[in-house]
Amino acid sequence: MKKKVLVGMSGGIDSSVVAILLQKAGYEVEGVYMRLHDKLNYHEENFSKVEQVASNIGIKAHFLDLSKEFKTEVYDYFVSSYKDGLTPNPCIMCNRNIKFGKMFEFAKSIGADMIATGHYVKCDGTSIFEGVDKSKDQSYFLAQIDKAVLPKILFPLGEWIKEDVKEYAKNYDFLSRISSSNESLEICFVENTYLEVLDKHMNVDMEGETIDSSGKVVGTHKGYMHYTIGKRRGFFVNGAHDPHFVLDIKPESNQIVVGKKEELEITEIKIKNISLLESVEDSFECNVKVRYRTKATPAIVSMKGDNATIVFKESVFGVARGQVAALYDDEKLLGGGIIV
Repeated sequence: MKKKVLVGMSGGIDSSVVAILLQKAGYEVEGVYMRLHDKLNYHEENFSKVEQVASNIGIKAHFLDLSKEFKTEVYDYFVSSYKDGLTPNPCIMCNRNIKFGKMFEFAKSIGADMIATGHYVKCDGTSIFEGVDKSKDQSYFLAQIDKAVLPKILFPLGEWIKEDVKEYAKNYDFLSRISSSNESLEICFVENTYLEVLDKHMNVDMEGETIDSSGKVVGTHKGYMHYTIGKRRGFFVNGAHDPHFVLDIKPESNQIVVGKKEELEITEIKIKNISLLESVEDSFECNVKVRYRTKATPAIVSMKGDNATIVFKESVFGVARGQVAALYDDEKLLGGGIIV
């Protein structure tokens, strides 16, 4: 009897190719498009593309409205985090709670044995590894998913290079009608900038004081929500000749702390809400990514419940509270926690 797999389909090339690959591999495939937000015409256009692909390969396409859950679990978290002076990562929360949470529940309700997505990562049923295409690897975004779902996940693109996926898609005429604009955006509900989203809920343009690390007022800025740690433009420093960078954000007083690049260097951080995909000791060595587009840095992690202290063996820069620190053993993802 064929195993049934539910593919999360966005209307883009990657997830469409995943559906085709799994069907060719002998699975009974169904697709699901998840409505997550209320961007105008976004879902109608994308679900139409999902339906076109489903029709061409002869599979069923489901439309799953998760907008309420997404608002609570992802969107509201995003807005409140910025309000609190943090730099959130909504994609990590979406993967944990929506794609590998609510989608997984839906899969069970229709009798699917497995779920699959177009993520560029590898999974052997017990562990997650970086994808072969390092420029597209998305393992960082899975650092907080529930370990219990790993035996039920398929990532067919983990062994693929993006360019090869595009070439493979050329074998199917109906995929040529899917434009590259349907490829996943970094934050799906952000049209242009995250400030446009925040501006719907609060006043982001509140001029405030720029201070140095000693607390001395040295200039002005446009409003603390305009800044993330490490940013070097968009604020004013009196008489400054050398570049200055945002070191900290103080939402309660609408101030930003700025300083020289060397002041951004950090050798120790604390993380909370740790989610582990592997068994670890109370103290262990691993490599740590403090943002998606940074290289993993060797460190020693000391666990205490679902909190930990991370001491880096070399300095890291631009560490922002609210981001996730992802832990790796070589290419294997160990888990991750939120930087505090």
